[in-house]
Amino acid sequence: MTFNTLESGPPSLFKRRPSRVSQLAIYSALALLLMVADARFQITEPARAVVATLLYPVQWLMLKPVQGVQEASDYLGALEAAQGSEKQARSELVQVARRAAEAEELLAENRDLRALLGLRERLSTPGTTAEVVYDSPDLYTRRVVIDRGQVDGIVQGSPVLDDKGVIGQVTRVYPLRAEVTLLIDRDQAIPVFNPRTGARSVAYGDPSPLRAGGMELRFMPSNADVQEGDLLTTSGVDGLYPLGLPVARVVTVERRADSAFSRIYCEPVGRVQGVRHVMVLQPMTFASQPETTEAAQALKPSRASSESARREPRGSTSRRAQP
Repeated sequence: MTFNTLESGPPSLFKRRPSRVSQLAIYSALALLLMVADARFQITEPARAVVATLLYPVQWLMLKPVQGVQEASDYLGALEAAQGSEKQARSELVQVARRAAEAEELLAENRDLRALLGLRERLSTPGTTAEVVYDSPDLYTRRVVIDRGQVDGIVQGSPVLDDKGVIGQVTRVYPLRAEVTLLIDRDQAIPVFNPRTGARSVAYGDPSPLRAGGMELRFMPSNADVQEGDLLTTSGVDGLYPLGLPVARVVTVERRADSAFSRIYCEPVGRVQGVRHVMVLQPMTFASQPETTEAAQALKPSRASSESARREPRGSTSRRAQP
């Protein structure tokens, strides 16, 4: 009889595992026991601290991408807000600068108009205020165009001046516009008078490119009493300009031994460049002839008569025609 036939393992009864329901009950009771023990005696606190310490680097690495995305979003939002504020500030600054320029322009215009109004009260010759519309497109002349014309009573030869002095003369008249030739034009001449010496002469526009914007007092003898700083006014001998209007001031006197005449350069008193508002006077010949003045004034459109004609009933004409 051999012993190899005998079974050496445990009986089949001890090979069986607990059922699933038994395992669930055991594990549930163990979990409940651990929870009660942890709540009562804090037995898992050291293990929890160790696990948290070990997992901290992992948590730190996992949170870094999230923090980077959040910081980048905040930076872009702040940058966009700053750019919007800067753009709005620049726009407001431009508007403030524009308003300041407009206010400065209005102040200058108001100052010029007040000066012209005071000048008009001092002059005995009738005059009309006008605004310079644009400069003449001809590059070889010094002319400007004003917004007054034949319908406003402007006639050819009318003196034009600003609040400081004479700047030119009307040389061409249109129905609604007029062309003014400035004193610095090479073809313009004006009789002048030196109040200091009582001498009369003629001032011409200086065509020299080195003295653009000036005038020249021609045909003055070398021994003539003319000094730098002398004020030249209108003499009134031409019958166009009233007597005593400021014209120019002497700036240079060149006396040469090889010539019998002096070279005298003058600077206009009025603003011949950059002027905006001017006063147009009637020529002295027109002012001395009332019938001519009335004929010029008759060219103006009568708004009052036209309005009264529109308001007048239709039958009023027939009534006036009846005896």
